[in-house]
Amino acid sequence: MSKRIALLFSGQGAQSVGMGKDLADKYPVAAELFQRADAILGRPLSRLAFEGPQEELTLTVNCQPALYVHGCACLAVLRQELGDFPVHAVAGLSLGEFTAHAAAGTFDFETGLTLVAQRAQFMQDACDATEGAMAAMIGAEENVVRDLASETDVDVANLNAPGQVVISGERAKVDMAVSLAKEHGIRRATLLDVAGAYHSRLMNSAYLKLGEVLDRTDFRKPRYEVICNVDAEPVSEADAIRNALREQVTGTVRWAESVERLIDHDKIEQFIELGPRGVIAGLLGRIRKGTNVLSVSDVPSLQTAVAALKG
Repeated sequence: MSKRIALLFSGQGAQSVGMGKDLADKYPVAAELFQRADAILGRPLSRLAFEGPQEELTLTVNCQPALYVHGCACLAVLRQELGDFPVHAVAGLSLGEFTAHAAAGTFDFETGLTLVAQRAQFMQDACDATEGAMAAMIGAEENVVRDLASETDVDVANLNAPGQVVISGERAKVDMAVSLAKEHGIRRATLLDVAGAYHSRLMNSAYLKLGEVLDRTDFRKPRYEVICNVDAEPVSEADAIRNALREQVTGTVRWAESVERLIDHDKIEQFIELGPRGVIAGLLGRIRKGTNVLSVSDVPSLQTAVAALKG
């Protein structure tokens, strides 16, 4: 494998019932990660990921740790099949940034899972304490959405791909932004089925609490370049990593810029998505047509990816 490879990890919203089950059934290394997660968290997270129900898995306190464990399991089985193949860089969408750091060895599996579980609880608490909402603005330039966000006093949460920008804030203000979208030339505005206003000022309590936890956590220098969400640049020093992971709770996720940097600056030739449903692969196709991406989420997709990478 002479191509320059980057690993990409999924964010909240990609979760689906059954994720990881066939991997755990076939690969002891995957089963062990889910078993360790159950023991660390003191609850049957694996059963929720494997069997649902979807409504319970979708809760912030469940889906974030489940996606983290699933991403780690996908990488573990890929490494079992291919060995310690060379990786140039890693990145993750929102929650996936924590999984990316685990993959890069910034912290071990247990530390990362504990951080993610606390982050999820802090964000759930912030959702419960506020009346927040998010909406996707489809077919709009970033500057147009920023003007609308300023006019309606909401925040720009995600820059996912060209023509796909997500806003976040108080429910009434997001509703107002959706109603005004057509007037601003935005093709379509759709409310998202989420528990609250992620990546907005309404997450400030989670920002403060997670910051305190991060300050008490030890970080190692990552083995690979890790691109952070908040400025689409690599982070390697402990204080910079802490700051990036804290800031993304209330800040904008610059996913399109992160991918563009990996393509243009790092000269990545092969992306590998580790997470359910091919969500990131879909975004990559919109960010840069023709980008080489393999998705690993279950045994069939793993086998396809292994064959392609060996070939």
